[in-house]
Amino acid sequence: MFSKETEYANRSLVYIKARNNEGSTPGVVESAREIESPQFFTAKILHKLVKMGFVASRKGRNGGFYFDAKQQEVTLREVIVAIEGEKIFTGCGFGLHQCDETHPCPLHDEYAPLRDALNHLTATRTISDLATKKD
Repeated sequence: MFSKETEYANRSLVYIKARNNEGSTPGVVESAREIESPQFFTAKILHKLVKMGFVASRKGRNGGFYFDAKQQEVTLREVIVAIEGEKIFTGCGFGLHQCDETHPCPLHDEYAPLRDALNHLTATRTISDLATKKD
């Protein structure tokens, strides 16, 4: 459903937050290994997430990635939209440019509730929520 970049971004953020909760600031190598993502790709994604303000980083011996106070309530939807745009939450399930209540596509009535449910789920779940979820 989501691009690999989005999947790895969300998995990275949840992993980093969980480790932060334990008092640790994981680096790229650890994060990539734990989320089962290629190290180079993970580094690129994490750098992008830092630039976008979703997570912070510091270099050096005690370096790594961490969340500061303003980053505590990042939602999955915010990350998805930053990487992929709004289309998954607003687009037509059939891929048509002109699809709405007046001009519905063949999937419109069945797809709209799914799209709305995904929008609600991702808008109400935060990285912090998921990092503290127990298996």
